[in-house]
Parts: sequence; C-alpha cells; structure tokens
Amino acid sequence: MPARRILSAWFPHLGAERLLRHRPDLAEGPFAVADERGQAQVLSSVSPRAARLGLYPGQPLRDAHAISAQLVTHARQPRAEAGFLTALARWAEGFSPWVAPQPPDALMLDITGCAHLFGGEEAMAQTLTQQAADLGLTARCGLADTPGAAWALARYGDATPHAQRTGDAIDQEARATRSRAAKRRAAPSLPNGAAAPRIAPPGQAHSALAPLPVAALRLPPEITQGLARLGLRCIGDLLGQPRAPLARRFGPDLTLRLDQAMGAVPEPISPAKPPPRFAVRLTFPDPIGLRDDLLAALDRMVPRLCQGLRDKGQGARHLRLDLTRCDGTGQSLTAGLASASHSPDQITPLLAMKLDQIDAGFGIDLLRLEATGVEPIHARQTSGHAEAAARARQHDNATAIDDLMTRIGARVGLDQITRQHPADSHIPEKTTKTMAAAWSSPAGDWPAPPRPRPLLIWRPEPVLAPDRPALPEQFRWRGQTHAPAQATGPERIAPEWWLDDPNWRSGTRDYWHVITTTGARLWLFYAHGGALSSGWFCQGRFA
Repeated sequence: MPARRILSAWFPHLGAERLLRHRPDLAEGPFAVADERGQAQVLSSVSPRAARLGLYPGQPLRDAHAISAQLVTHARQPRAEAGFLTALARWAEGFSPWVAPQPPDALMLDITGCAHLFGGEEAMAQTLTQQAADLGLTARCGLADTPGAAWALARYGDATPHAQRTGDAIDQEARATRSRAAKRRAAPSLPNGAAAPRIAPPGQAHSALAPLPVAALRLPPEITQGLARLGLRCIGDLLGQPRAPLARRFGPDLTLRLDQAMGAVPEPISPAKPPPRFAVRLTFPDPIGLRDDLLAALDRMVPRLCQGLRDKGQGARHLRLDLTRCDGTGQSLTAGLASASHSPDQITPLLAMKLDQIDAGFGIDLLRLEATGVEPIHARQTSGHAEAAARARQHDNATAIDDLMTRIGARVGLDQITRQHPADSHIPEKTTKTMAAAWSSPAGDWPAPPRPRPLLIWRPEPVLAPDRPALPEQFRWRGQTHAPAQATGPERIAPEWWLDDPNWRSGTRDYWHVITTTGARLWLFYAHGGALSSGWFCQGRFA
C-alpha cells in the first residue's frame, strides 16, 4: 500500500485577489480588504503589490495608510469569501477526489495514488500553482506525509534549506533511472513570482520540519511566544526535548500538534459534503403546450419533489421551473413561499398560477422543477387532547395565513407584504418597526405604553400658541382656532442622547392629550428647545 501523501494549497492573498478578478484596474496599485475587529479596522487580506510594500493581514488600517497613502481598501465579505473557497474546492477535485476546504484561505488534498497522473508530485504541485495563476490567484503548495507537515511547508517552507545536487551526484545515478526520468512528463514552468512547491520526500518529515519555526505547528501565539522565551524557536529544538515537561508547561496542544506533524497521531481529512439538491425532471415523447398538459405534468413532478424534501426533513422556500422547447430555447419561472413547505397541496397551486406566463412556442420537450431554497422543518409533538387541539387550530391558522401570503406574494412579491413588530424605544414614532412578513414571525404581546397613544401619528405640525410650557387656553392649528375642553398630561419624553435625530433637535417634549370644544382629540406637545427653537406642535389624533 503506498504511503499517504498530503498536499496543502495555501492562497495567501485569497480575499484580495478574489476582488481583483472582477476589478483588474485595482491591481495597478496597493489593494487590501479591511475587516472590523472590535472597535478597530484591520487588514484581513492584501494584494501581492501591497505585501511588497510591507502591508500584512492583521495590520491596523491606520498604520497601513501611513505606510501607503495610495492604498485602496474594500470591506470584507465573509460569506462571499467562503463561497469562493468552496468553488476552489470543486476546482481542486481535478487533482484529487479527496479535497477538504480549510477556511479562510487554504485547501487540503489527499493525493495518494494521484501524482503519477500528472508526471509526479512536483509536476502536480506546479500544475496546481500554474492553474491557480491562470485564475488570478497566488498559490503556495506544501507536500508531505501528514496534513500538519504539508500545512507547515506551504506557509513556512522558505525556511527549508535548498538541497544542492552536484554534477558528480547526477553522474552516479543508475543509467536506468536516468532513462526513465527522461520519459517523464516535463513539469510546467512556474508563473512569475510564484514560489516553488515545498516537498518532503516520503518518510522524511523529521528532516523537512526541523529547521522550520515553531509557529509552523499551528500553535496559538501565546505558546509560540513562551517557547521563544525559552530559546526553543525551531521545531528541531522541540524534537529532542522530553514530552512531559513540555505538556505540563504549555498544555497538551503542543505535543498533539507535534505528533500530528510527525505522523504519530492520525489527522483525518474530511472533505466538504456536497449540499443536497432537490430537483425532478420530466421528458415527453411528444411536445406539449396546453395548460391541462402542464398541470398534469406538475401533478406528477411536485409529489416526487415533496417526497424527497420530506425524507430529508426540509421544506421548499424558493422554486424554479425550467422548460426546454423543441427548438432548443428555454424559459424559467420562479416562485417563493411565505414559509417552508413540503406539501403538494401548497406548492402545486402556486406553480399553477405561473403557468400563464409560459410561452410554449412550438412545444415543450422537457420540464425540470428544483427547490433552489430550502429550510429544515421540524416535526411537531403534542401531548394531551386539549393541547393537541389548541396547537392544531394554531397550526391551521398559521398555514392559512402563509398560504394567503404566498398567493399574494406570487403576484406582487413577497417583499411587498409587511408586518409591524414592537421596537425597544420610548420615542413614539420609533416604537414599531416594519418587517417583511415572509421572513418574520408574528409579533407576540405588545408592550403597553405608559400613556395611551393616538391612532394616527404624523410629523409634528406647528401650532400657533404662546411660547410657554403651560397649556394654552386657545391655539390655532391647520387654519382653525381650538380651545381645550379637557386635557391630560404632561408626559415628558426626552430624545435619545446617543443618537442625533434631526426630528428631535428641539429638545425635551411635554405631551398632552387634548379634547377641544369641537370634539377633536389631539396629541399636542411643547418642545423646550435645543438646537431648534421651542414652541407648541401637534403630532397625532386619537380615535
């Protein structure tokens, strides 16, 4: 059985080069990706040009601008970077079927038995580096018997002394060996600026890792600093030390990482499991185009799709129906549900509403239905007849509302259907927030305000009255004169001091519930003044 061989592909500028692929003009100068850590902004990835100027990941953004005034930065997008690394893992499956992403910027490949397909391990690593350069990415490869050793060589392999081979050594090789080497596939040349792959021959991880710094063991910074204070700066310095004192002083992580790098402790490589796909297709012996034929096709496809979702405990939130016409053209329809569902009774009517948008042309040969967005659906468990009946009624009501939102959303869009939720604020106009009904649950019990609030609230309108805090005996509003017949108040509300709200620059307000002699129930307040002048205003009307 061949020895296990692991290749670590590290992309040191992945975050920056991902964006430079879409904006090549930014590569002319230093470029970096900035991220927020606590209260500071730091660089999470830098371009090769920025790295040559001395910029590095983890550097404060203000220090980076002090080094290079021409530095251009872009906000980090963690989800986009994770998706790009997943795409790179699929690309790397061309070299080995056993690929494991290592967020945020590396891949680990088990290439046991695969290197001969590329002309050897060195040629395989160089091919990977060249293909990555063709994609606009910088790759550094390390190859060894263990994942820990490969990881160390990819990142710290420059510390490995280069073996020099003299002409006498070459002449002493067997003639048969030289003849076989001549027939091997020539390794591709490396792109400009790319580092040569660092390869530890089988069984020689000890000699390959010995000159590397202890940081190559994937140790936390505090352990690395503690070892440096003791004069243990290279992995070779650790290999000759007794294990028990090291474990007592620095914990078991040090000896574990050391044993993993040397192969004494196994370290499996777990490739990313491909996400499940929920799709069904239906082909026809003769082209169809009538609505009844399409409905019959949906009646066959939707139950199969729902059964696949039900088996995995998932429900569809987004659906796409692709059709292929007999002339080779196609059309796609999309639909969204207000809540995840794997019920054909909910999905089929939704798709039936979209059939009027289909242009059958000369006939449809193929239909494909896919759940492009899914969410888990958890089984409900009830106990007791009364509780079960109550929950069943609640579930039926919620299902009916979701069905209604789904049908309306199919015509106007799910984002156009909103609901109100309580907000944590004492400012009257900020006590509610608007949320998309399809992506939020119904609000629970609303907190009771300290005083009744009006049915209608608008922006404050000026009221002509004496400029003093006492409730006026007469005031003029909207061209009419009013006199209070009954009043309740005042209720003092102060603006939020941590926010600069332009609507509250008039300072603290005293609110009054005023019933005028004409029967109008108004919500008046007196602004005590701040950045703006004081005075009386009307902001709402009670029912």
